[in-house]
Amino acid sequence: MSSSISDAKPGNRALPASGLTAGQDRVTRILGGLAIGGLTAALLIMIAASLLRASWMFPHLVMPAGGAPWGLKIRHVPPALVISGLWVSALLGGGGVAAGLVCVQRGARPNLRVLLVVAALVVTALAVLPPAGSTDALDYSAYGRIMALGHSPYVMTPYHLRITHPAFGPSIPHKWQHYVSVYGPAATIEQFLAAKLGGALPARIVFWLKLWNALAFGLVAVVLDRLLRARPVMRLRAHLLWTLNPLLLWDLIEAGHLDVLAAAAGLLGLIVLGEQSGAFRPRALHALGAGALLGLAADIKINYVLFALALAWVLRRSPGALAAAAGGALVVLVPTYAWFGLPAVKALLARRNTTSADNFYQLFIHVQSHHGSHLGIIAAVLVLGVAVLLMLRLPPGLSSWPAIRPALALSVAWLFFWPYQLPWYDTMAVCLLVLYPASRLDWLVLARLTFASLSNMPGNPWPPANAVLAKIDHLAVFVVSPLVLLGAAVGVILRCLTQAWNVRAPREMLASVHDPAAVHAQ
Repeated sequence: MSSSISDAKPGNRALPASGLTAGQDRVTRILGGLAIGGLTAALLIMIAASLLRASWMFPHLVMPAGGAPWGLKIRHVPPALVISGLWVSALLGGGGVAAGLVCVQRGARPNLRVLLVVAALVVTALAVLPPAGSTDALDYSAYGRIMALGHSPYVMTPYHLRITHPAFGPSIPHKWQHYVSVYGPAATIEQFLAAKLGGALPARIVFWLKLWNALAFGLVAVVLDRLLRARPVMRLRAHLLWTLNPLLLWDLIEAGHLDVLAAAAGLLGLIVLGEQSGAFRPRALHALGAGALLGLAADIKINYVLFALALAWVLRRSPGALAAAAGGALVVLVPTYAWFGLPAVKALLARRNTTSADNFYQLFIHVQSHHGSHLGIIAAVLVLGVAVLLMLRLPPGLSSWPAIRPALALSVAWLFFWPYQLPWYDTMAVCLLVLYPASRLDWLVLARLTFASLSNMPGNPWPPANAVLAKIDHLAVFVVSPLVLLGAAVGVILRCLTQAWNVRAPREMLASVHDPAAVHAQ
């Protein structure tokens, strides 16, 4: 196992202009400039596109007369300009994060306070702008409004809301208007609360949803910053992968996907289990809290049950703690599913045989043909096999949080090999990577996130009149992205078989995270 370049020397002086430490080599300075330029440009493009939503994205969103969200009522910006700009932002964002990670490994130490202030400003800006890049948040608002009117979103579809409430109808996306909610009861309760606060205006309901997403995103950033405060390399890496990652900010804050709520609850659940040293001795109270948080995560999005499976694996030799964790999860899950009844349970299986447009399986079989009926079986076998392979061959992680490694193994297997995946689903892998040593797995996850985001951008634009852009979009969705996703999937298997992870674990990982003296003594 190779170790990363040691921390910058105490005598080095931070250069605010470049964010690098004095005396760095030319390559590191160039990488630092590319990272800053790429991240800045990507975020500015995303903010501009959000401000101009009315000129390029449907459905039409009636804005409130006063108060958030705020946007420009400009309708003369060419949609082609916004579309191409967002494609560029995805590549700049992914490239900027990659350059930043390499830069930190080479010894660069940015001014962390400046980075966090910038991140807070960007999150705030995106949270108060109208939703763009996806219509999912408008679906959320419809489900919340349905429940606020006294109906169940697991029974009544947004189409009925369109008919019975014409003022709300124009902002309901057409694609999912005939589908009941496929989200967990906790997500439905959150959407109900937003609808109660936002009233009959979808834009105002979405504002509350985005605000809570921003708070959850910020909570994760703060927790990571405090946990890793004595570990400068890991701390910077965590903020590059999470806090300043334009791809996550676009999908979770601007587009308003609720995955960030599940990721926050899930990650905190794995952390709450407690830091361990030597023989693992979980405490029942910690296990209870971990189970409750993981139950909440699965109650928002059911795929986060993978985190609960990881917890069960870690606690398999501690029956008391395992029972406490199971009890904590059931305390959350049973009442909510009992409240909404059997329709909520059926919603869990609503997409079991569907595929997303950019899955790599389409390179080999036509998913709509008779072979497509077997795709679920093929994918399930691959997910299970790769999960076992990763559990056996994934490099060791931090012993402080033993559940991170199995959770990452299960998440990567599911994300990389299940045929229905969207870029915001990758949140569950990214939130775990931040507490894992740097390795080639970083590049595989980042490549997936970048090109999946690219193929899903811009997200429900007005039909482009530009034939060239239409061809580029088709190429990105059906050729480039599937090839990258296939390469990432093959890469995971090859890394497992060869153990060529190129782990870069600094000495700072060897000491307890809450023992700064141990780090300075090394």
